[in-house]
Amino acid sequence: MVDLNRVVLIGRLTRDAELKYTANGQAVCKFSVAVNRRKKSGEQWVDEPNFFDVVVWGRQGESINQYLVKGKMVGVDGELRQDRWEQDGQNRSRVEIVAANIQLLGGNPGAAGGGNYNGGGASSAYNGSASAGGGAPAGDFSPAPAAEGSDGFTDDIPF
Repeated sequence: MVDLNRVVLIGRLTRDAELKYTANGQAVCKFSVAVNRRKKSGEQWVDEPNFFDVVVWGRQGESINQYLVKGKMVGVDGELRQDRWEQDGQNRSRVEIVAANIQLLGGNPGAAGGGNYNGGGASSAYNGSASAGGGAPAGDFSPAPAAEGSDGFTDDIPF
């Protein structure tokens, strides 16, 4: 039997991402994502928040760090990793998501009007291996010109 370790989440950042470097110069970007789970409590449905720590390594983390701000909705695709250590004679552990792909969704929470990064209704994707220079996330970050004869709205419907 084959083991499978895959995680896909869509949620909002609980704080701005932190970019640090290891002793050997490797970049590591860390942030936390809140994902609500709907459950029934009596006769009402309530949202129960779940919080997940996410880590992005290398150039991908350096490049996307500036776009990961508190309240930003993101999609995260990656795998679970468990760190284990001993502290003060007690065994400790932590599970975090090591992201392989980050999807920027929705608008910039700090911008007036909450527009999307690419100016349309679509999201901007970033996958470090797909970028030629490992630079900025995909997307042109400027409003796309309206097609001739259109009403100025994009037809990017997410379903």
